[in-house]
Amino acid sequence: MVDAPRRRCLALLGSALAAPWAQAAVPARDVLRVGLTSVILADQSAFLARWSRYLSERLDVDVRFVARESYQSVLDLLFGRQLDAAWICGYPYVRWQSELSLIAVPQYLGAPTYQAYLIRPASGGRRIEGWVDLRGKVLAYSDPLSNSGWLVAQSQLALAGLAARDLRRAFFAHGHRNVAEAVAAHLADAGSIDGYVWDTMRAQHMTAARETEIVWRSAPFGFPPIVALREEMHPALGPLKAVLLAMPQDGEGRSLLEALNLSGFEAGEPALFESIRRLALSVPGSGVRA
Repeated sequence: MVDAPRRRCLALLGSALAAPWAQAAVPARDVLRVGLTSVILADQSAFLARWSRYLSERLDVDVRFVARESYQSVLDLLFGRQLDAAWICGYPYVRWQSELSLIAVPQYLGAPTYQAYLIRPASGGRRIEGWVDLRGKVLAYSDPLSNSGWLVAQSQLALAGLAARDLRRAFFAHGHRNVAEAVAAHLADAGSIDGYVWDTMRAQHMTAARETEIVWRSAPFGFPPIVALREEMHPALGPLKAVLLAMPQDGEGRSLLEALNLSGFEAGEPALFESIRRLALSVPGSGVRA
């Protein structure tokens, strides 16, 4: 059975072969296209332009960031050869690990890990003390391919003896920041969210983080990595890894990392994501096979 990203890629390939302009889809070697979902910053466009300029100057190629709202959209572009690299989540990395190569893993608080949080409104509403209290409640997820924003929640709900039918409702907010905003606005009684994102929102004094609070924290997981397809690797990806790893060594690099609330980047190892793989294997329908 062909899964969703592969089906979409086959459709894209078929369209390209039938089109007289198909050759235009082949990437220029002097352009490096990096996909990602929305970053936390309010000035996302300005930040990405600044980071692009920093990387372009050091790699001697034109680095272009391509932002999309979901991991699925980013993966479709990557598998469709419309991106050269992508900043994704550990869950899709383990799901398609045989086809992906690690480029770099961010470090948060000095380690390449983060936690998932369950959050609730800081005041008012029906109180949630843990996963078992979600019976009959509304739960906000981030993204169907998010470890902290979906996969972890499925495991914890099962451990609490709850199934989807036991919730009043669940919905995807399409972004961790949106999860926090939905919970703060009492559109959801609780939300499954990336702890790094919530911590960073709190550090940046964002209202949605101030108006929500943490109920539960997971064990550490491998931080969402930057990856590329194993085949047809862009020649600038090796130098990109070197530049990312060296960012703490110069002032502009440190400034960019500070804006992202990151300590730096490291090469990373597949074993870092083994706990996500084990978690996915315990969740029916995760798409990860033993």
